[in-house]
Amino acid sequence: MASSTGTQGIVIVGGGLAATRTAEQLRRAEYPGPITILSDEQHLPYDRPPLSKEVLRSEVDDVTLKPREFYDEHDITLRLGAAATGVDTDARTVTLADGSTVGYDELVLATGLVPRRIPDMPDLTGICVLRSFDESLALRRAATSARRAVVIGAGFIGCEVAASLRGLGLQVVLIEPQPAPLASVLGEQIGALVARLHRDEGVDVRTGVGVSRIRGHGHVDSVVLSDGAQVDADLVVVGIGSHPATGWLQGSGIDVDNGVLCDPVGRTSAPHVWALGDVASWRDQSGHQVRVEHWSNVAEQARVVVPALLGQDKPAAVVVPYFWSDQYDVKIQCLGEPAGTDTVHLVEDDGRRFLAYFERDGVIAGVVGAGMPARVMKLRAKIAAGAPIAEVLG
Repeated sequence: MASSTGTQGIVIVGGGLAATRTAEQLRRAEYPGPITILSDEQHLPYDRPPLSKEVLRSEVDDVTLKPREFYDEHDITLRLGAAATGVDTDARTVTLADGSTVGYDELVLATGLVPRRIPDMPDLTGICVLRSFDESLALRRAATSARRAVVIGAGFIGCEVAASLRGLGLQVVLIEPQPAPLASVLGEQIGALVARLHRDEGVDVRTGVGVSRIRGHGHVDSVVLSDGAQVDADLVVVGIGSHPATGWLQGSGIDVDNGVLCDPVGRTSAPHVWALGDVASWRDQSGHQVRVEHWSNVAEQARVVVPALLGQDKPAAVVVPYFWSDQYDVKIQCLGEPAGTDTVHLVEDDGRRFLAYFERDGVIAGVVGAGMPARVMKLRAKIAAGAPIAEVLG
């Protein structure tokens, strides 16, 4: 519990949505002590979803979450370019890359994700990874002079990048080792509908195949696939997923297992240390550890962790996970927790838009819709209540 008389105050490590929402909630809760945000980036905290869409397509350049005045007016110290490299939970200090330390009364971990890299990837220009604002700008610049792009990985980021590059007029090949895009998240049946959307837009979607080599002399010129095919490319985007940014916590005593392990209100295994957002694995109502990588989840967690941190524990509300992905002119929305092993009921499909219910153990576990926002969102209460699938289908 944070003391209103603590001299160090609350330190938040991370420079994105989770850090900003936590600081905002602390001031709304009238926490009077110092608040410090440590970010390893030089930019003001910004919104990440537009990076693969509006920023890449040059439609938006400013994605900051709050102007500088917000932090000044709320007496929030924002330290940019201050990468955290370690935590001493006994001394209650965070060590920075320059060797200095920052003391805390309470520490909030909100470091997000780190993109996965292809092992032994050659050092060639024209190969891009997309996670940060600067990487989005670099990819945007590279796309202006490219004609043929290969996107490796058909998760949400890969699919969004493929859609954006196709919209910019590039020839795009989308590579995915699984049987369909998004198969691990939404299953093969819905993944096939997403593949259809991209193929209808002229993307060459190749599934069930991986990448053996990336070739080039100074600049990338081709990608060799695991089936022996060679695809010409002057731009390659690697979107093979991300992992929680927890490496810097090694030796801290903070328990980590696919994210920072937390109780249902964000407490970690270490006293006075909390975590939320993409990096945090919270215990759910059934006792399982769940790490949710969705934008909407962050605000919900901030509203839970802040009262707990201030000693005002409240029962965690039932939250139905929600996320979306904009691809071409279609918004794909997911409500609940669908899994690839669920029974899928495709209730509508007009060749481009679709709606599907996911059944698990006889109840509705989630709904996925493309271009059907109202019909997706009206099922929130049914999913929260664990309604029988027959009740929804009837």
